[in-house]
Amino acid sequence: MKRNISPIFFWLLFEAIAAGLWLWLDNIFYLFNFSYIGTCLALGITLYGRKVKYARNMVQLAVGLYMLVYLGILSRENMQIEGFWYYLFLGVFEAAVIHYTVAKIFGPLVFGRGWCGYACWTAMLLDLLPYKIPQQPRKKLGFIRYILFSASLLFVGGLFLLRVPNLEEIMFRSFLFGNLLYYAAGIALAFAFQDNRAFCKYICPIAVFLKPASYFSLLRVKNDLTKCISCGACKRVCPMNVDVPDNSRSRLNGTECILCLSCVEVCPKKSLSI
Repeated sequence: MKRNISPIFFWLLFEAIAAGLWLWLDNIFYLFNFSYIGTCLALGITLYGRKVKYARNMVQLAVGLYMLVYLGILSRENMQIEGFWYYLFLGVFEAAVIHYTVAKIFGPLVFGRGWCGYACWTAMLLDLLPYKIPQQPRKKLGFIRYILFSASLLFVGGLFLLRVPNLEEIMFRSFLFGNLLYYAAGIALAFAFQDNRAFCKYICPIAVFLKPASYFSLLRVKNDLTKCISCGACKRVCPMNVDVPDNSRSRLNGTECILCLSCVEVCPKKSLSI
């Protein structure tokens, strides 16, 4: 059984992105940036393969804090969706535009919603809350993410249309306020629904980008039906309520998989693999 994602694959993938952006944009920052992220992912996957407890959480903290504290707060780059719209409207291919292109628009064709499982600075905190396994049935509230997605676009678009001054300062403040709001909403929803990932399922606007490409993801959990005994253990522990035993791409909540591999861990017959 193939238990692990190859750490070398991820390291080489991100090194290729790092070198390509460095040479294309003539900015060595991208070499360090994507090399760091790729190395963190590769190290985390290696530790997971050696059954080190909390290996995924270590990656979340290493990448998430780098994105939040260094890029977001110290470097004053809005890496939330508002920052993406801001640089897109400026016509500048840098910062949040590159981040979204790699991690959330085209990247999911390879690693699905792996960003959500290993690098998201909102989820890195939410995953530390007590409800790792959802305690209630999934709610029909996913429409909220589309409202927030549209609101972020209208907010930034309105700033440009109205020619509001000091846009960079507004973007920085919106990054700070937006993150505080996300954390507050995420924690409140986690306790209200007894589900650490409630925010991801119903609120997070980034899923609008992630879901379409994730449908075609190269890396996905697959079930060896010759071994599976349909015990349902994998479905019970899935934080995103994915119908794990179903191998079809159209399986229930199939584009929600964050590659946390909790299902692989609990399978009594070891029928699940990447």
